[in-house]
Amino acid sequence: MAKTQIQDVIVPALFAPYVINRTAELSALWASGIVAPVDAQLGIDITSGGNQITLPFWNDLTGEEEILSDADPLSTDKITSAKDIAVLHFRGKAWSANDLSAQLSGSDPMAAIGNLVAAYWARRFQACLIATLKGAFGAASMSANVHDISAGTGDSAAISGVTFLDAAQKLGDAKGILAAVAMHSATETALAKKDLIETIPASEGKPEIKTFQGKRVIVDDGMPNSGGVFTSYLFATGAVGYKAGQPKVAVETDRDSLAGDDILINRQAFILHPRGVMWKGSAAGVSPKNSELEAAASWERVFEPKQIRIVQFKHKLAA
Repeated sequence: MAKTQIQDVIVPALFAPYVINRTAELSALWASGIVAPVDAQLGIDITSGGNQITLPFWNDLTGEEEILSDADPLSTDKITSAKDIAVLHFRGKAWSANDLSAQLSGSDPMAAIGNLVAAYWARRFQACLIATLKGAFGAASMSANVHDISAGTGDSAAISGVTFLDAAQKLGDAKGILAAVAMHSATETALAKKDLIETIPASEGKPEIKTFQGKRVIVDDGMPNSGGVFTSYLFATGAVGYKAGQPKVAVETDRDSLAGDDILINRQAFILHPRGVMWKGSAAGVSPKNSELEAAASWERVFEPKQIRIVQFKHKLAA
């Protein structure tokens, strides 16, 4: 008797690029423009070996201009280079379902798993980035990009339109590039109670967009919250670099015939890196877990503070 198995539902060669593309569509980080591809001109192949990727960059020009003279020629200066280092993440997840689960439930659990994989990875990428930011902004070299008002009293310690402007000011004259803010749902609720959250209605099949002071709001309860102190992040477009690699076998299907189990295996290789904050840590495994990304000692700023394009804002809610 013929029956549909997982290899009939999921074709690995087609499923891998579908998951990558669909993950980007479902993630608010991509939709807001915060996450952008790592510069193509660098020609980076993240599956060519190693677990770190060097991202070279040119430093800005420095020095004072000279007064023109008919006797003394201009002296020449040079441009210098430096490097950023991104950690390469290797991650995977496997799911299985027994034949009886389909027969007893009246639906195909493996088909449901296949439909939900991209949303799963969108959430996991977001968790990876939150862990990365926690570690990166814990580094002493990142203090210029941190606005912490949590030790204040009353309204001076709470997020508001005024204190948010102070946070944005950490980027000085570059603050105009800020495009989005990621916050805990409790923070979004506190601002909504003050009528500070605006909603752009849904149109053309696109979901509605919430904004705060013109910045797109990304709500995630994975944002740090400890003892009433909440952490929000202000982002400029492209502040986080992303590049997907292709593991040797990105998607596999398997079957345990004796147990009657269908199995789906999905592997990912990717960079998800705050531009300008160099990874200098190590990991117990091939690549770091989220808990290892949270270590402040593993990160060091290599861009000028304004070029980081991210501000960490620590605050309380309404007084």
